[in-house]
Amino acid sequence: MNGNLASVVSIASQAATEDRLERWQVFLAGKIDPQWRENEWDSANWLFTGDPDNPLTAAYECITPGCLQVLPSPENRCQTCREAVRASGMNETEFTAAHHRSPQRFLAYTPPSSCIAGGEIKRCQRLASSRGLCRSHHAFWSKVFRRTGIENTDENLVEWAATVTGYDPLPRCAVTGCPLDSVVSSGLCGTHYERWKSFGRSLAPEVWAVSEVPYLTGAQFSLAGLSPAVRLEVLFGLQHRDAINARVTPRVMRPLTARLAGMPSLIVEATEQDVMEVIAGQTNAVFFCRQILRYLRVAFDEFNGIDPMEREIWDLPALGIGTNTRHVRRRAGTADFTAIRQPWLRDAAMEWARSTRPNGHRLSVRLQACVHASRALTVRPGEGMKPANLQFADMTAIADHFSTLLKPDGSDYTNKYRGSLLTGFWQVIDFGRQAGLMDEIPGAFARHRSHRIAEEDTNEDDIGKAVPESVIRQLDYHVAELGVGRTHGSLSPIEIRAMYRTIYVLLRDTGRRPREIASLKVDCLERVDGDYNLIWNNYKGKRLRRRLPIDTSTVEDLQKWLELRKHLPRSEHGARYLFPAATDWNSERYIRSEAISKTIRLWADAIPRLDSEVPDTNGVPLPFDRSLIYPYAFRHSYAQRHADAGTPIDVLKELMDHRDVSTTIGYFKVSLKRKREAVKTVRPHVVDRSGRPAPMSSNTAYERRSVAVPFGGCVEPSNVKAGGHACPIRFQCAGCGFYRPDPSYLPAIEDHVRSLKADRETAEAMGTEEWVVRNMGDQVSAFKDVAENMKTLMNQMDPEERAEIEEASKILRKTRAANGRTTLPVTVIQRRERGA
Repeated sequence: MNGNLASVVSIASQAATEDRLERWQVFLAGKIDPQWRENEWDSANWLFTGDPDNPLTAAYECITPGCLQVLPSPENRCQTCREAVRASGMNETEFTAAHHRSPQRFLAYTPPSSCIAGGEIKRCQRLASSRGLCRSHHAFWSKVFRRTGIENTDENLVEWAATVTGYDPLPRCAVTGCPLDSVVSSGLCGTHYERWKSFGRSLAPEVWAVSEVPYLTGAQFSLAGLSPAVRLEVLFGLQHRDAINARVTPRVMRPLTARLAGMPSLIVEATEQDVMEVIAGQTNAVFFCRQILRYLRVAFDEFNGIDPMEREIWDLPALGIGTNTRHVRRRAGTADFTAIRQPWLRDAAMEWARSTRPNGHRLSVRLQACVHASRALTVRPGEGMKPANLQFADMTAIADHFSTLLKPDGSDYTNKYRGSLLTGFWQVIDFGRQAGLMDEIPGAFARHRSHRIAEEDTNEDDIGKAVPESVIRQLDYHVAELGVGRTHGSLSPIEIRAMYRTIYVLLRDTGRRPREIASLKVDCLERVDGDYNLIWNNYKGKRLRRRLPIDTSTVEDLQKWLELRKHLPRSEHGARYLFPAATDWNSERYIRSEAISKTIRLWADAIPRLDSEVPDTNGVPLPFDRSLIYPYAFRHSYAQRHADAGTPIDVLKELMDHRDVSTTIGYFKVSLKRKREAVKTVRPHVVDRSGRPAPMSSNTAYERRSVAVPFGGCVEPSNVKAGGHACPIRFQCAGCGFYRPDPSYLPAIEDHVRSLKADRETAEAMGTEEWVVRNMGDQVSAFKDVAENMKTLMNQMDPEERAEIEEASKILRKTRAANGRTTLPVTVIQRRERGA
């Protein structure tokens, strides 16, 4: 190619680029919201002036009274005020109360004020420069107090200013958006005049001013110095970031715009690497640019007539695909469909995602399922590339692959998770068939009941995964250390420890799930007739504003935090929540469950010693496995605590807010080994109705009789044979010689005594025959004697033996509850039902 032709090609290429850039600017201008932040954005001058009251703007006033400096972080002081604090010798609180900084030239986030000179005669039309006076009047006043000897006080200055004549206004600075008066013949203000001289005066002032930014304060930035395309691109990105509640930070934007001033465009004929090289070293600016470039790439695809969802790698934030239904995605994330090797499966997965628009979590799970299925097909004959050749054996191979799936580190997934992945793959296949994308695939390539991945049967001893009460007592001893070294927004270390202590108490005492505690509102306490309820939301069960009775001690801890909560730095982002989010950037307005989990994990790991309930061969407690201490485990502890205390299963079901009682029963289950040990402990302490020892000879004998009646064992042959449904005297056990109670039945006996007393009062009120009332009274006395006799025997034992029997009794009561044994009087069985 000769030089002339190369020049022609170069000119043509440049003209095409310029044309494309102009069309891109027109396209992008149509995407800009002209009403965006009307009280902050000056579209005519491309100037942003942050409002300190806007939570989405990182512009905060210095906390020193009278100081008008704007800072990028809240509850802070400017450099001048920090130096004043050090020089004063006062602490922060004393300084804030006593110090008042003299006003600066003008507010850092509002236009400069007018000169105060002129009074009623002729008010000066120029802008104030120092102490409320324009430059000319301030120079005039300096001469006056020097020549006349007047004291240079604010009072004298104001009095003098009212007696002089004001000046006509000066033209504003030639730089677009600059609020200052021009003070030299160049048409520039003093600040820009000095900048122009530093530039070298190679351009005329009016030409130089076109691409110059105005005088900016701490809350401002300007896009005026950028090329027309970059102005629109940055503004487009800023508006899209508003959709995810991302803050605008003027301190970041000012140096960023200075770096981007020489670029014609961020997206046309430019790569992300080009942009990153220009802003290298500015961490916050790099994050900002990467964010807006994602939005710009999607818009550029649309400009070029390309659907970004047709690409095989999706940029999730740019497409507005959040992490899940509750979170807006802020950080980078992609969905890479290229990992699916078979084109027909890749097309089905992409069409499913395009059509259903799942959240990021669901998309990730389905995509992962399809990737695993693709790998399973890859090792089959033909690698699954031809859909018409797929058979039942291929689907079986996929199911087998999922059934042995391992984590990246080589450990096992649970069968439940493996099954959910396999189900996700089938759902994509079902969608593809319904959408007509798999007409070539034979019907034999389908799921079958043999492909089901069975879930493991949970070990009964692991059903609760509860933190033992002895370990909780040790944790309580170290609760003051919870939250040490952690940060949470602008909260002080004392406030952080108080917050996490309250969270721990609520987890321990209420049994709510971590997110249910994290999302409590500030009005979560309700008082009814002197008692307190906790108002919470059951997100898992999709039942909101549930009520849970809580103890006074828990209420007191909660009220202490509520009182401290009133004095925390105010933020509208999490103002309604008991435990607000760390910053306004958080998607959730309350503390993240992950933060709670991490804090409790660090705390548990830092405790010097935690003993388990298991002794070694020398009787010394073994160390407790700290990995078992996590927020959700306290829910199991709460349920286990109630189950061990004999709380009726229907009551515990309501406390746990379970839909199905079978879920609650899990907390009452005990393994056969533990049950046998409990029976072995209790059977020597069986007594008769008079309190005389009547020990059972074996575990089998105890078990056979323990199913007979609700208030103890029974050795009456016909009743034992009928499984407890053939009592000849209708369960008036305390008067029966075959009655064999033991300490595990004490709560049931006491409940029965209370029930009989209530029935006796009802019978008296009804005017029933005297023998009916007498019979009930005799039963009350007899059962009370049975209970008193057992208590007397228990009190005569040494504490260690008594504790062992009480623990064994808890285990046996849990077993009966899990097996459906009631501790209340049973319905009398009719003779025909007994076979009599």
